[in-house]
Amino acid sequence: MDLSKVLDKAYKGLPLSEVADAPVDALQGVSVADAEKLEAAFGIKTVRDLATNKYFLAAQAIVDEADDVEGEAD
Repeated sequence: MDLSKVLDKAYKGLPLSEVADAPVDALQGVSVADAEKLEAAFGIKTVRDLATNKYFLAAQAIVDEADDVEGEAD
């Protein structure tokens, strides 16, 4: 993945460890208001929190399994 396409300008070129611990609004398209809502709803403060959130991981697993089942049916 080309991270320069998903990161806010201020975070491009930083070490990934710093980006992982950066606020969620370091991601392009996520506003400060969006980040505040993620924190209020899920306790998500950082990119790392977002990536390891149990609800987001569960949703990804469901989609992966659904895609696998759909792929087998083709």
